Amino acid sequence: MDCRLIQRWLVVFVVALAVAEFHYEQIMAEPQVPCYFIFGDSLVDNGNNNNIQSLARANYLPYGVDFPDGPTGRFSNGKTTVDVIAELLGFDDYIPPYAAASGQDILRGVNYASAAAGIRSETGQQLGGRIDFTGQVNNYKNTVSQVVNILGDENSAANYLSKCIYSVGMGSNDYLNNYFMPLYYSTGRQFSPQQYADVLIQQYTEQLRTLYNYGARKFVLNGVGQIGCSPNALAQNSADGSTCIQRINVANQIFNNKLKALVDDFNNNSPDAKFIYVNAYGIFQDLIDNPSSFGFRVTNAGCCGVGRNNGQITCLPFQTPCQNRNEYLFWDAFHPGEAANTVVGRRSYSAEKPSDAYPMDIRRLAQL
Repeated sequence: MDCRLIQRWLVVFVVALAVAEFHYEQIMAEPQVPCYFIFGDSLVDNGNNNNIQSLARANYLPYGVDFPDGPTGRFSNGKTTVDVIAELLGFDDYIPPYAAASGQDILRGVNYASAAAGIRSETGQQLGGRIDFTGQVNNYKNTVSQVVNILGDENSAANYLSKCIYSVGMGSNDYLNNYFMPLYYSTGRQFSPQQYADVLIQQYTEQLRTLYNYGARKFVLNGVGQIGCSPNALAQNSADGSTCIQRINVANQIFNNKLKALVDDFNNNSPDAKFIYVNAYGIFQDLIDNPSSFGFRVTNAGCCGVGRNNGQITCLPFQTPCQNRNEYLFWDAFHPGEAANTVVGRRSYSAEKPSDAYPMDIRRLAQL
């Protein structure tokens, strides 16, 4: 075999190798699901409240102090739980807020979350404008129309959307900015904690059913965290400034138990869909019980805020936050910092304890 033939074969081999590597990288770069849709409140809002008349906004420093793009409207020093999950699902960028999503971008998913939003329409009204869960679902309906236009017909859109993950985290404000705010709302006098949870779950069920009717098939229902352990709750109600407020946490657990039962109910009655429950309350309990094993030193005060526990007034524009942000469980009076969000996001995606997610975690849901 002469040298020229060997050279030619070498060139062919190198080109084939390069093509194979390119295709491999393409395959590796594909996210595990085509799109990720997010519904929720300030725990996952990434800018939908920026341009509405609302006190519930975070598009100013020091919010975003550790985020590559600076202040975006995220109620954190850095990433939120859904940012962490988007990375783990293999997306090469974060899911855009509905307020800014357009064109082909929507095919990767949209974040509809709005700070101060609740399951109930009146929730959070003392803070001004917000997009309640029903409003978020209506915005999603608009997105579905756009997806149908882009993909050409309803069948293609339905097939595409059935593969996506739908994360829903509602209910926190229905307690924080409604039930436990007797000066503004009558629900606390009107309903027992059991009755209130029933009322919330009933409305939640209808809203989730609408999402199902508009193509959603893979649902992640996030439980409510421990609102009674936030720096704000401790500042207002805790005698020693560190003992969590039981009556708030008990109400949150009643809601979570009903939400988990709802997951069973939907799974038993929707054979073509899969619902999972993420136990944010339990994961957070771990962080509070064993802070040092997660690198936390302060669990009862915000890194940025004013007054007792840095929790009486939340983080103010251009206030200087704490330096050792990763050692604080909470970023401000209400919201966990990036370090805590990273733990919750990772354990939601890939459960480290059987109780983290039910009946499976997000990683397994993505594979279905």
